[in-house]
Amino acid sequence: MFKALLAMIVVFLVATFPATLLLMLFLGNVGVHVGYWGTLPLGILVSVLLGGVAGRAEY
Repeated sequence: MFKALLAMIVVFLVATFPATLLLMLFLGNVGVHVGYWGTLPLGILVSVLLGGVAGRAEY
């Protein structure tokens, strides 16, 4: 049980890393200097929104 929970946390952080990193770069250029953990909540929201939009796309 503990190993599965740890694996899910690692997968979650890896999945949200690209959005969080891009937000950190954007916010750094704007002048708001926050680290990874400060940007992570917004990165989670962006990842969920992008995943939802991509999931609803009809090809």
